[in-house]
Amino acid sequence: MKSFSSRRAQAIVVAIAAGSLALTGCSENKGTNTGDNAKKDQQQASVQSKAVTYADAAGSTGPAPEIPGAQSGGTITVYQEAGLSHLDPGQTYVSDAGQVANLLFRRLTQFQEDDKGNVSVVGDLATDAGKMSDGGKTWTFTLKDGIKDAKGNAITSADVRHTVERQYAKFIFDGPTYLQTWLSGAQYRKALPGGGFDGKHLPKSVLDTPDAKTVVFHFDQPRTDLPQTLAMAGYAIVPAKDDTKAKYDTAPVATGPYKIDSYKLGKSLVLSKNPNWDPKTDSVRHQYVDGFNFDFGVTESTQTKRLIADRGNDKNAIQLTGGVEATQIQDVIKNPAVSKRTVKGYQPYVMQLTFNMDRVKDLKVRQAITYAVNSKSLIAGEGGVYGGDVAPNYFAPTLPGYEPKYDPYGRLKTPQGNIAKAQELMKGVPAAEKKVVFAYPNSENGQKRKVAIEDALTKVGFNVVSKEVDSASFYEQIGKLKNPYDMYITGWGQDWPSPSTVVTPIYDGDQVADGAPNYAHVKDPQVDALIKKALNQKPEDAAKTWKEAEHYLLEKVVPAAPLWYTKQFQLSGSNVGGTRYGSVSSLLDINHLYLKKS
Repeated sequence: MKSFSSRRAQAIVVAIAAGSLALTGCSENKGTNTGDNAKKDQQQASVQSKAVTYADAAGSTGPAPEIPGAQSGGTITVYQEAGLSHLDPGQTYVSDAGQVANLLFRRLTQFQEDDKGNVSVVGDLATDAGKMSDGGKTWTFTLKDGIKDAKGNAITSADVRHTVERQYAKFIFDGPTYLQTWLSGAQYRKALPGGGFDGKHLPKSVLDTPDAKTVVFHFDQPRTDLPQTLAMAGYAIVPAKDDTKAKYDTAPVATGPYKIDSYKLGKSLVLSKNPNWDPKTDSVRHQYVDGFNFDFGVTESTQTKRLIADRGNDKNAIQLTGGVEATQIQDVIKNPAVSKRTVKGYQPYVMQLTFNMDRVKDLKVRQAITYAVNSKSLIAGEGGVYGGDVAPNYFAPTLPGYEPKYDPYGRLKTPQGNIAKAQELMKGVPAAEKKVVFAYPNSENGQKRKVAIEDALTKVGFNVVSKEVDSASFYEQIGKLKNPYDMYITGWGQDWPSPSTVVTPIYDGDQVADGAPNYAHVKDPQVDALIKKALNQKPEDAAKTWKEAEHYLLEKVVPAAPLWYTKQFQLSGSNVGGTRYGSVSSLLDINHLYLKKS
């Protein structure tokens, strides 16, 4: 999953992918938290690596449990620095759009989280989390009664089929690809180039809808993670009759508790109650407030100042995926009245400096940069101990198989970077290869990261040419195979607790394509072979293979320099109730909110 400022979050985690999350903290506390606090935080993060349970029909029946003290009415203001990456569910793989999707769209399944952080998969549009047969190769879902979209049209199995098949169309390029590749292979677009819009469909042996209420998936191998996959925002339902293809990204039809009243790209988004949403069919969501007003273009520093002051409408405001701005963290934590309005937690993202290996071809150059980068400085810009911990490898503490002491580049001992080692590696490297083009988003955090990268690499003798990229389309721009950049900071987190959702999406050679998350363009036969091996093993055997793949990538390929593990530290207004850290979103749980006074 992509993190936004960081790309999509889940603590399951879900999201995956691409822009949304940036972590912030305090410049006064510039520690990198590599001691006892980091160990404690990582132990807490391990909760997110627990296996997810699948609910039956009883656990999938609405309404959702009432939140103690919750009231109805009022409008929540939502602050965000960058505009949304997408609104089309099929394009959603970034945490900003994922948060909004929780309010707007329903899927076949959905993640449900209790107050202790335990996560299960429940039936959302389906009556349960799915019924498995044929050893996991076949999955059957039955739709609940009375499900309608915001226009009052009934949702049927035809809409589910359409939602799956439209993912094969070329205009869908930025969402998850698990389901499509599982059904039709790595070259899935060739199986249905028209995306179902031309009247051609996937065969019944792959996807069957025998009646209006039944959907059956057939795979060539067991897919026991399917309920978690279908719970991703990227697989939310798109009603067939209202699909406008590429234009759908700006005016999608809601199926969740809220619908879109108005959307001004990069400026504002206004949501109001969807009168056709039936709480009796939804075991996860609520409809306490009358609506949400999203205000884009508000920097994290401005967000933080407003929320600390807590005046007027700011009492009803939250941060979407941003956090407390680094230089103001001390102002928050030293004020008990303000500090109690925060939520914080470990995220699943590993922030790394990713190399475009089509341009940075010399392994020594990639290794030198990996030694040189200054994690300490970067984390200070994110808020020190409140923003993250030093990352010595590619697996986050939230991921099964995480090895806290696996540190081939000595990142834990030299978080400020090993300039001498980097200079040694660069001896004899031609001057032309010392010029590197670094892409960064035009946000406050992006500016801080730019300074830290330039400072570290300049000490080694690199000529860093920094190029500013629009934050909202950052992952779209670096996701182009022919992008003009040598390196960029990206963040990726597990889509559910399995290394398969990290190694496969970002290092599989089949993911070297426009819009695919293999941003380093890794196409290595040994990596592909290890991925294939792990995907066909039992979990306990696969765990060893995933570690082998990670070690090979980090030591022999070096597609990216690991930088830091992210944390979230968010603030909300004093009138916002139900605030809690959501391990599924790795953010403020937007499904759990109400206003104390409307």
